[in-house]
Amino acid sequence: MHSDQNTPEQAPISGEDIAEAVGTQTRDIAEVPAVELINTVAVHLMSAAAVKVGLAEGPNAADLKDLDEARKLITALAGLVTAAAPEVGSTHAAPLRDGLRSLQLAFREESSIPDAPGKGPGEKWTGPVN
Repeated sequence: MHSDQNTPEQAPISGEDIAEAVGTQTRDIAEVPAVELINTVAVHLMSAAAVKVGLAEGPNAADLKDLDEARKLITALAGLVTAAAPEVGSTHAAPLRDGLRSLQLAFREESSIPDAPGKGPGEKWTGPVN
């Protein structure tokens, strides 16, 4: 039976609770250096793109492949890496560029209709990848 009443396990969340949680997150994120945030976002984009390109491990990897979604993720990653590289320095940018290039090449291999040189995902920002 469905009930809209709050149970002890589902106490209502007050505005004060929400404000406290947001305040805690704001303080936490304020302590994280920009380079670390950029790297974290880039790694999340890379991981998601790898899954969508079909590089996931496991028996259902092929089911998770979605090249349209991968294209969007790789393009966003390319924009981030290209824009952030001068700010984060070559030590941090080099592995991001390598990961991006690997994803772009994997996308090209998985695509049944290859993009023209310079028209693949993110190549607007990185130049042609081959």
